[in-house]
Amino acid sequence: MQQNLFVSQLKQSLLPYRQQLVQHPLYTQLKNLQHLQHFASYHVFAVWDFMSLLKSLQNNLTCTAIPWQPIGNANTRYLINEIVLGEESDVDEAGNRISHFELYLQAMHQMGADTTAIQQLLTYVSNGITVQKAMEQLQLPTEVQQFVNNTFETIQKQPVYVQAAVFTFGREDLIPDMFIEMVKDLAVTHSDKIGIFKYYLERHIEVDGDHHSHLATEMVETLCGNDAEKWKQATEASIEALEKRKLLWDIISKKISMLASI
Repeated sequence: MQQNLFVSQLKQSLLPYRQQLVQHPLYTQLKNLQHLQHFASYHVFAVWDFMSLLKSLQNNLTCTAIPWQPIGNANTRYLINEIVLGEESDVDEAGNRISHFELYLQAMHQMGADTTAIQQLLTYVSNGITVQKAMEQLQLPTEVQQFVNNTFETIQKQPVYVQAAVFTFGREDLIPDMFIEMVKDLAVTHSDKIGIFKYYLERHIEVDGDHHSHLATEMVETLCGNDAEKWKQATEASIEALEKRKLLWDIISKKISMLASI
């Protein structure tokens, strides 16, 4: 069995879970600035924990220790280092260096979204409190905690080939065109509130386009090889990541529905 057949089978297994996300009713609920504020206040946790998954791959697949030595596949090293470069030190609209997470926080501040919970989480973590305990202390919604905990359990307990699969197939943003168009429409009427968020989306799509997607798939192929058991584990973990994303979307949808009924 050829490696590209393994990839094809994995993608086929993920298709119904991906469709649930792409067709999620949440996107049609986001009709005004207040809705977008609530969306961002929960989605920011996914923007944040993505970085830890990426840095775990960098630690495992490139050399981040001294003395340096060549590790693994050069194409994989290139992929990881290129994505880290883009995620950790991209540019804002004025050309200033900034991480995508910090750019997202700026977008939240501009639109008036509440950043209290994510900022407090960062404070707790910097003081040595575990991510899980920090979220419990903040009493974050169960679905948010499950999503973030799944990411860190993947980092801490899963082999690197599973981490790579979750990164490649289970953590795609899956943002449909309708959401992007909605943000563009809001940016016209709220240019002073949505500009940074619109730029974040456009930049994220530009940086994480087909080039990164192709290299990331190649990374999983290299790490899993022709080992059917590895591909099975990779598929199961990717499905779980997508299921946790759906739960996150579900709770945001519920919160916005409650907001609309007030």
